[in-house]
Amino acid sequence: MPEFRPYDPSTLAEVATGRSGSLFAEDIARHRPEIEDAVAGRRILVVGGAGSIGSQLVAELAACAPAALHVIDQSENNLVELVRTLRGRPAGLPVADFRTLPIDYGAAPTRLFLSEQPPYDAVLNFAALKHVRSEKDPWSLLQMLDTNLVKQARFLSWLRRYGHDRRYFSVSTDKAANPVNLMGASKRVAEHIVFGDLSSTSPRLATSARFANVAFSDGSLLHGFFQRLQKRQPLAVPQDTRRYFVSQEEAGHICLLAAFRAPHRTIIVPDLMPETHLRDLSGIAKGFLTCFGLKAELYENERAACQNVDQDMAMGRYPVLLTARDTSGEKPYEEFVGDDETMIDLGFGTLRGVGYTAAPPGSVERLLAMLESVLHGEATFDKAAALERIAAVVPHFRHIETGRNLDQRL
Repeated sequence: MPEFRPYDPSTLAEVATGRSGSLFAEDIARHRPEIEDAVAGRRILVVGGAGSIGSQLVAELAACAPAALHVIDQSENNLVELVRTLRGRPAGLPVADFRTLPIDYGAAPTRLFLSEQPPYDAVLNFAALKHVRSEKDPWSLLQMLDTNLVKQARFLSWLRRYGHDRRYFSVSTDKAANPVNLMGASKRVAEHIVFGDLSSTSPRLATSARFANVAFSDGSLLHGFFQRLQKRQPLAVPQDTRRYFVSQEEAGHICLLAAFRAPHRTIIVPDLMPETHLRDLSGIAKGFLTCFGLKAELYENERAACQNVDQDMAMGRYPVLLTARDTSGEKPYEEFVGDDETMIDLGFGTLRGVGYTAAPPGSVERLLAMLESVLHGEATFDKAAALERIAAVVPHFRHIETGRNLDQRL
């Protein structure tokens, strides 16, 4: 039987990335003084700060001794764990004014909270629905568009109204470059909202970042490996598929540099090369199982894989289901720069910049107006109409619809 240990992404990150340390360590070391100067003694608000990437960044920020560090996240449980993790470190929590709030960043309690706070020097936003599977039905899709777009615009308007608009960072995704699914397209539209296509909400300094899959982050495919192993269920990966991965530490480094060292209206992306950094998913599954003294047994039939777990484990093996790559919105490859975008050299060693390309005039406003009318009960939601409005904002949007979604496979 395998030895089950507490879930620790850092010990398994190398299995996914092939790297023992951060690819961005040199850039962080070179810019550390400027980052610390931008954070020390300042007031910082982190939205969605209890998730995998957000909590990594909160820990980095706490070490820079801000005057105030406030964290908003809808997950009460994750906030509790964040507090315990920070207070349980050898250095403790060296922030006098540290607060966590289990509230929705686009709802009234957040507006009231912002209205009573002295101005924040920086606001970093990680709140989003990030799964491609969220377009599986109209209600999930509408929730994703509400969270990623409508609430983003509303939140930015509150930041400006109450004087919190000095510096704003909002994380994006590689799927926003030449998007083929509605999640990626929504994050591309969100970039337009963040960078000031709505003049009434534009922060004074706004930046973003797109990066690869974060190894073993909550809800990810690799996080599912650990859950499946604990529950004695097969691992599953799409066959013949390679992806870029960064560790949670690396994701935190990218966001730190993007939030505090990138120019206004710039998207930071990692400088990853296909021949060096792409990782085969089945190979990662095999390496993961090796950590527990098991050898992968490959299957292509889901029912057979589920039924043979105990039998395979008795022989020191574990079932790995290879699935077809046939779900809606699934790219055969990853890219960080859209066809309509230009790369910028910002002087980093392992990161590049993407210059902002504005949306067609009025297209963002029309999309938001349509969504607001649906959310207020003034119109019915129509996916085809939403696709049309989103395509008007993102001309390079080419939606891949196969009729299959990720809930239809392991």
